[in-house]
Amino acid sequence: MSEERRLEVLRAIVEDYVLTREPVGSRVLTERHGLGVSPATIRNDMAALEDAGYIAQPHTSAGRVPTDKGYRLFVDRLSGVKPLSAPEKRAIETFLSEGVDLDDVIARAGRLLAQLTGQVAVVQYPSLRRSGLRHLELVPVSEGRLLVVIITDTGRVEQRTLEVVGVPDEATLVEVRARLNAAAAGKRLAELGPGLARVADTFHPDDAPLVRAVGELVAQTLAEESEERLVLAGTANLARAGMRFEHALRPVLEALEEQVVLLGLLTEMAAESGVSVRIGHENRLEGLVETSVVTTGYGNDGDTVALVGSIGPTRMDYPGTIAAVRAVARYLSRALGT
Repeated sequence: MSEERRLEVLRAIVEDYVLTREPVGSRVLTERHGLGVSPATIRNDMAALEDAGYIAQPHTSAGRVPTDKGYRLFVDRLSGVKPLSAPEKRAIETFLSEGVDLDDVIARAGRLLAQLTGQVAVVQYPSLRRSGLRHLELVPVSEGRLLVVIITDTGRVEQRTLEVVGVPDEATLVEVRARLNAAAAGKRLAELGPGLARVADTFHPDDAPLVRAVGELVAQTLAEESEERLVLAGTANLARAGMRFEHALRPVLEALEEQVVLLGLLTEMAAESGVSVRIGHENRLEGLVETSVVTTGYGNDGDTVALVGSIGPTRMDYPGTIAAVRAVARYLSRALGT
């Protein structure tokens, strides 16, 4: 029973500290929360939590504040996440469904999540390696030049110019395009290279080099590191007085500017199923040791193609942030699937 009660005391400390941004004392816990025990018992529980490293006393004679370890236990023991209201859900769906293209949908998702959480939103563009091919288009642009347009099932469009020795006639291009699209149906882009190369063997020797060249161009496009992109929204939220980072804000802002570093963190978190939460020093990035990062994946048909998340101080509303990240990811998946 004492262990459960101490978890309740920790939960109360976390919730009060997030709400008031002030250290929490035993008297406040007694007055605000129906814990069903005496103030002396609560003080004993707080002492035990402090000895275990879950809370700390920032100043002499002050109340207690949660530590990274305390936040971790709180998140791991969350019994539920407060759901968004029906109007909030409708607003999310309507706002994202009005996006005109992939760039607009991604930008809208970032702005919306930043507004819902009051923190920094990060939205990763769908990775080509984890996307499927919706359509491959071949467009002659001049004598000896062919435009290859790759359209993914997440709405991403990549265009590449291919130098060829004479552009085939329209009938041949139609046949090439049809067979390549048939071979690509239902496959992820990472699997397309060998499949497209085999299609070349079904063509006349005069046309086979063109088909092979298209397949190689697709493979080269997939290999480009520039495909990984992030959109950040709500960075100005970190400067609000209510954030009050314990130390300087500059390291946090500098870390957010290093998109390569952020992508590395997101890649690590992508390996975790469901909603992933990194708290304080768990981020292992010097500039983010006072922040928490909450992410989850989005995509089509249950396949994750990228992540969406929220970054704020460790003193964040974890249930609310998790609910907002989940909701935006769910509706972002729907928007990309249309």
